[in-house]
Amino acid sequence: MSQEPVITANLSQKAKKSSAAGTFIKRLVKEKPLGTVGAVIVVIMLLTGIFANFLAPYPYDQMHPVDRLQPPSSKYILGTDSIGRDVLSRIIYGARVSMLVGLGATVIATLLGNAIGLFSGYLGGNFDIIVQRFVDAWNCLPGLVVFLLLLSIFGRGIAQLILVLGIGGGIGSSRGSRMLVFWIKESQYVGASRALGATTSRVVLRHLLPNLLPILVVGFSLGVGGNIMAEASLSFLGFGVPPPFPSWGQMINGEARALMERAPWLAIWPGVALTLCIWGINVFGDAVRDLLDPRLRGGVGGVGAYGQKQSMKALKKRKALVTKALHKGGLDNSNIN
Repeated sequence: MSQEPVITANLSQKAKKSSAAGTFIKRLVKEKPLGTVGAVIVVIMLLTGIFANFLAPYPYDQMHPVDRLQPPSSKYILGTDSIGRDVLSRIIYGARVSMLVGLGATVIATLLGNAIGLFSGYLGGNFDIIVQRFVDAWNCLPGLVVFLLLLSIFGRGIAQLILVLGIGGGIGSSRGSRMLVFWIKESQYVGASRALGATTSRVVLRHLLPNLLPILVVGFSLGVGGNIMAEASLSFLGFGVPPPFPSWGQMINGEARALMERAPWLAIWPGVALTLCIWGINVFGDAVRDLLDPRLRGGVGGVGAYGQKQSMKALKKRKALVTKALHKGGLDNSNIN
């Protein structure tokens, strides 16, 4: 019977390797067709931003004075603006700006928000009261006004946008992780770990963070779209990315509004790009939430019908493989459960 633990361990390792990304992708394609379309759009936007230098037919700031306000044609697929810059090239480079700001701000917001919620919920007491009163005061402030005020102080730029959106969003989103930490720290396995003398850092690293990971992933996937929309709004108001760097919100503002009747393509195509990007990220984020959030029925971390079915299939398969391996070794398998 000494071979059984080794075989079981090998099977469990193979199951872990094959069920992480593979199971998620299979469930995404099978159960969430709109989420799959959103994921394709997100990948296209990411690749467009990364390879903008190779995809754009012209540099984003190259002017063609002779071809000012040209409608869409074979030479300029989406037309040109008032100083002869290619609209398609600026939209492609605008994808880089939007994805960079959206991803960067969301990374900061996710890490900061979960860090605040984790320590506030776990330590509790006066520390939690002070931190949460600050969070409540922050959430009472109108977000757009605060962002405009901070950007007027620190100046315009991609780095400033990422920091302002990331820190502001992280403080406001910390309450969700705090509530989950309150529930986790009262569970029996955390109490047993404390009784065995586990330090605070060990409890946080071994028990709290792994349970917060699905919520962190869900919050990240849903936050990217909001930050891209916030960047477009700030750029539309003139507090976002400074010229000549292209931004979809900046392209919709200014001359696009003034020349709406004469050159409608200046506002239509950046608006279409922004709409597709936000829609794709939102539907993909909703699909990620439905598949990964342990608080929802059917989530990977929960006890939904899908999770129970997959667990039973895995157990039956493991028992059959272990029985077969023991039978080949000439061992008695009558005690296998």
